[in-house]
Amino acid sequence: MPKVFFATDLHGSEVCWKKFLNAAKFYDADVLICGGDMTGKAIVPIVSENGHYTVTLGGEHQAVGADQVTEVEANIRRKGYYPLRMSVDRLHELDGDAGKRAACFQEVMLEGVERWMSMAAKKLRGSGIRCFVSPGNDDEMEVDEVIRRAELVELGEGRVVDVDGFSMISTGWSNPTPWNTHREEPEEKLTERIESMASKVADPSRAIFNLHCPPYKSGLDEAPAIDADLKLLHGGRALRPVGSTAVRAAIEQHQPLLSLHGHIHESKGAIKIGKTLSINPGSAYEEGMLMGAIIQLDPKKGIKSYQLVNG
Repeated sequence: MPKVFFATDLHGSEVCWKKFLNAAKFYDADVLICGGDMTGKAIVPIVSENGHYTVTLGGEHQAVGADQVTEVEANIRRKGYYPLRMSVDRLHELDGDAGKRAACFQEVMLEGVERWMSMAAKKLRGSGIRCFVSPGNDDEMEVDEVIRRAELVELGEGRVVDVDGFSMISTGWSNPTPWNTHREEPEEKLTERIESMASKVADPSRAIFNLHCPPYKSGLDEAPAIDADLKLLHGGRALRPVGSTAVRAAIEQHQPLLSLHGHIHESKGAIKIGKTLSINPGSAYEEGMLMGAIIQLDPKKGIKSYQLVNG
């Protein structure tokens, strides 16, 4: 009877990744699944100048000595950003060249993913625990190859995999967003992408649909409404459904045992769509809190139990 621990939208928070790896032992889980959007959004420069370092994080500017830099770097990673030591000249060079800035970010971000894969290998080696990762719409395409090379982490994207007798399909692609991210496409294309995997599932009643985007109008996809300038309406209190109609249709048509989602951090919850239990555990990565779901699967009963957890 496999026990699954699912978390998503870690957005570069290293403390959340460590908690994710530790969750297997803590919750006695056999399978770890990390949904989309695992990488961070930005570099935080740590600028070397006159024998000390300056850094700006969360609007706060501080100067620290060489003996404090390691602690500052750890704090930056905890919040989901990438620390990078550099000279004033290098800072000005990156500020003035968008191409160099993008290349620098990708290099640092991929190094971060490599580090996470190494952490997973060290933590999980010899445990028999399986760990799946499926990059999301915010993750650059180059992330896939780093995961593919990993020793003990399996890439979920675009595959049908057997999880202790249950079939799992995964994709981190989403319907279009206002931010024009790396993996988004029209609903028709997303339908084709999901169907190319779902059509290969022999028994949907023993299937897990690990789809980053939640189903439309499910209550798992309620995000603060924004205007054309990406500004919050009504102070962020107005919510609207932004999930995928393709994902909803796939769930309604195939009725998998379980569907796992993320993407919309504020929409933590679990609902039934027909026979399918659909879960979005939510995300609070900025606070270093790991939100997740524990699902106990049973060969005869299907889902024996589930629980939304955080810590």
